[in-house]
Amino acid sequence: MKSKSGGVARPQLKPEYCNFQLEVRPSKIHRWGVFALEAIPKGKKVMEYTGELVSRKEGKKRSESNQIHCLFTIDPYWYIDGAVGGSGAEFVNHTCDPSLESRILKRRVFYFALRDIEKGEELSLDYHFGKNQEKVKCSCGTAKCRGWINLLE
Repeated sequence: MKSKSGGVARPQLKPEYCNFQLEVRPSKIHRWGVFALEAIPKGKKVMEYTGELVSRKEGKKRSESNQIHCLFTIDPYWYIDGAVGGSGAEFVNHTCDPSLESRILKRRVFYFALRDIEKGEELSLDYHFGKNQEKVKCSCGTAKCRGWINLLE
């Protein structure tokens, strides 16, 4: 998406899926990130990950294509593709020392605060890519970084 000035437009969050004031802006971790505009207490629901519900077969097809996809695994048969109708939660970056955890409830994905999150802090999630998936290097830079987005064991 291009802005009128010719640059890439800032992705937007859908406020109806956010329980706190949040903003997408450039990230030190990877491209865009989601940042807290207010303090978020530990244990609180922060936002919902939304998008198109797709079958495992369609998810595999999308992951092998050159199109943009943000696939969140729901169960062995379903994914949510946040690149299609996503809430903006698809811009939460991976770190090995995350501030959020995901919870799947009736094919819906919610992000909850693992700890108190400060105003201005970038929200993060451990993606837990499988050890048998294609290895993806991690660039989170935390003291707990395992070097890969993939789980080692």
